[in-house]
Order: sequence, then C-alpha cells, then structure tokens
Amino acid sequence: MMSLLRYRRLLHKCLFVFLLGCVTCAAWAQSSNAVERQVKAAYLLKFGNYVDWPPEAFAQNDRSFQIGILGADDLADELAQMVVGRSVNGRNITVRKLRSADSAENVNLLYIGEQSGARLAEQLRQLQGKPVLLVTESAQALAHGSMINFVQVDGRLRFEVAPKNAANERLNISARLLAVAYMVKADPS
Repeated sequence: MMSLLRYRRLLHKCLFVFLLGCVTCAAWAQSSNAVERQVKAAYLLKFGNYVDWPPEAFAQNDRSFQIGILGADDLADELAQMVVGRSVNGRNITVRKLRSADSAENVNLLYIGEQSGARLAEQLRQLQGKPVLLVTESAQALAHGSMINFVQVDGRLRFEVAPKNAANERLNISARLLAVAYMVKADPS
C-alpha cells in the first residue's frame, strides 16, 4: 500500500502537471488570438490597395486614408502599429477607434467587430449611400450589406466578398482581391 507521504507527493505532481497544462493552454490561446489579430490587421491594411473609390471620397487631395475600427480596440491598436510608414494608394493611413457607426464620418474603410445580426444590420444601414468599404466578422454579414466578411475555415482566417454590395456604394473591388477570397458571393442575400 502507498504511504500517505508518497500519495501526497503523487497528488502534488499531478496537480502541478495539470496546472502547467492549464497555463500552457491559456498562453497558446492568447498567442492564437494575437496571431489572428495580426492577420486581420494585415488584411485591413492591404484591402485598401485593391479597391477603387469614387472621386468624391478623396475630394481633398491631402486627405489621409482613414480606417475606422468599431468594437475591436485591440485590433485598432495592432493596426495603428502596422500602418506607421505605410500608405494606401499613396495616402498616409490614419486609424480611428469608433464607438458607433454614426462616428464613421470621413472613414474610407470601416471594420465592425463581431455583432448580432440585428445590431449589425442597423449599423450597416447607417452607412448606406457612403463610399465606405465595410469589413465585418459576423454570420450573415454580407446579407446585411457588408462587402468583406472574415470567416474561420479549417482553423484559418479567410474572407468572403460581396462585390455587388461594394458596387452599390460605387466601390470597385479588384479582381486580384476576388481571386484570393475564400468565397465570392454574387448575390449575398
């Protein structure tokens, strides 16, 4: 029979291994979230180079390319670090953290973090008629008017595109961007 002392030592070792596993899993999850955030930021940075805006979107020649981030402050911080020294179509990039779609004035690209269908639909409706590239990461977002939507496919971050939604707002998404999309939805509804 096992002595009480040996039993306690074994119990402590098992507890240590369990806690070590928990810490490792937590660190991996944080690392995974950080990597996903970096990939999203890189995509957002690149999307602007593959879209043509109507002339009135940049009526002021010295205006920067503005990216608004709604509902994802960590992503905004990541993107703000990435844009230093970079440009979109020859324009400096400004990243703005937004609290509502109402504050998206003069934004060229708006990323809306994961939202429920009704709330997302309302936010996207507020931006109708404005030449803003709308990027989301919510189920059925393209049906609500989003133009690019992030999706998880086999553990990888991908994106789907609705060029018709973009065309409705006088934006033209390049065929080169459509070629690398996970899915292109001709009729997003």
